[in-house]
Amino acid sequence: MRPLFGLIEVCRSGYATLMFDIDPTVLSKVAPSPRGSTMPLNHRHAVGMVRREFLQVGFSGLLGLGLPGLLAARAAAGAPAPRAKSLILIFMSGGLGHLDSFDMKPDAPEGIRGEFRPIATQTPGIQYCEHLPGLAGHSDKLAVIRSMSHNYTNHLNATHEILTGHSQPGAFFDKIASRDDYPCYASALEYLRPRGDGIPSGVMLPTYLMEGPLTWPGQHAGFLGPKFDPLQIKQDPNKPDFREESLSPPVGFSIERMNKRRELLDEMALRRETLSAALDSKDPMAEQRELAYSMLLSGKVARAFDIQREDPKTRDRYGRHMFGQSILLAKRLVDAGVPIVQANMGRVQNWDTHSGKFRRLKNELLPPLDRGVSALLDDLATTGRLDETLVIVAGEFGRTPRIGSSTGNVNGPDGRDHWSKCFSIVMAGAGIRGGQVIGQSDRIGAYPASRPFSPGDFASTIYRALGIDPETEVRDRFDRPIRLALGEPISALYSGGVS
Repeated sequence: MRPLFGLIEVCRSGYATLMFDIDPTVLSKVAPSPRGSTMPLNHRHAVGMVRREFLQVGFSGLLGLGLPGLLAARAAAGAPAPRAKSLILIFMSGGLGHLDSFDMKPDAPEGIRGEFRPIATQTPGIQYCEHLPGLAGHSDKLAVIRSMSHNYTNHLNATHEILTGHSQPGAFFDKIASRDDYPCYASALEYLRPRGDGIPSGVMLPTYLMEGPLTWPGQHAGFLGPKFDPLQIKQDPNKPDFREESLSPPVGFSIERMNKRRELLDEMALRRETLSAALDSKDPMAEQRELAYSMLLSGKVARAFDIQREDPKTRDRYGRHMFGQSILLAKRLVDAGVPIVQANMGRVQNWDTHSGKFRRLKNELLPPLDRGVSALLDDLATTGRLDETLVIVAGEFGRTPRIGSSTGNVNGPDGRDHWSKCFSIVMAGAGIRGGQVIGQSDRIGAYPASRPFSPGDFASTIYRALGIDPETEVRDRFDRPIRLALGEPISALYSGGVS
């Protein structure tokens, strides 16, 4: 679990940087991929790029084109205007089969279409899987992207793609998390918008994606450093004894006692500063210690974790299981002011259905997902929070169109292997136009039949929704400029037009 200290650092540049689109052939000469990388030449990693200082927002202000004007101009051009105050990312580690959920192919040949039948939704002409009746009833709020695509069929590399919007530097099979990775969305937000109110920019729950020696990339701040890591929760909120102890004072410590200790530390710090001034040095822990106290004494986040106080009827609506209570906890954290919460649906690779796929989806996976997300959409819509909360349901890739076929793994006759060439992601809220499908797969769900959307496009959409220009540059450990996202926001999510 990440420490409670060190969540804040002011962005060095203090402003967003605007960038031209660069011809990939030129960029490959200016900024070659890192050694050992499998990234294609058009992967526009900003390391080594010539900085375009003259178009920074600070300079554009001289021309009357400050950030508000720039965002307004982009909105007029079709790019989504920022509306999201928060993001709830419901992540299905292992990969949801798109043909068995949101992109049914009832007319495909046997061996492709699967065992489930499609059902009508609230939106004429759009069908979902029969085991998603709750979400079918909320289709007017949902936009389904059916032509997501990337190149990685390994869980770790693919997870990095979806949770950061970038290919993992030097990606190879089962490359574990490292500080060379790109930052997750919460970490980038904390870097660009540091806060000192005791509320973390991001929380991930209830499972840390790790199996044996393998730690999944995309869960932390990567090259930004550990001080920007999101808070990691590793407990099932459905358990009766669930309690996030790191956000509560230790047993026997009252708020008054904590305040007295803080006063003592402040007095010691003042004396240390007098000595430090003579030695021209600073206390490296002062900032981290202050934020830790803010989190412990404010109590906002701690109260959000006290899910036992939630109305039992509300808990029942979400479902008394890990899926439902994790989604409910995500909502409570957003209500408390946490801007980004990722709720992992089960253990690592929980949706990795190489065999027994249809039985597991029917009995263990789809019903609790359907119930939890439906309750979330109901609550957000009822309170008006859906207008400012971006909700995403996604896995790292899809599953093979042909049942029992292999992309390198052993599969049972009733399983599907990893498939990243075409899969589906569902989004709602924060201005997204529901009741639509964006992008199409071919007749067997193998490849996009319309424009494919990349993880970079996905990441750009998230950043834009949060009011962050995806072309903003952050700094890595070597002070090199790195662009947040390389794609373009998916404007059809907001316009309802064909993209």
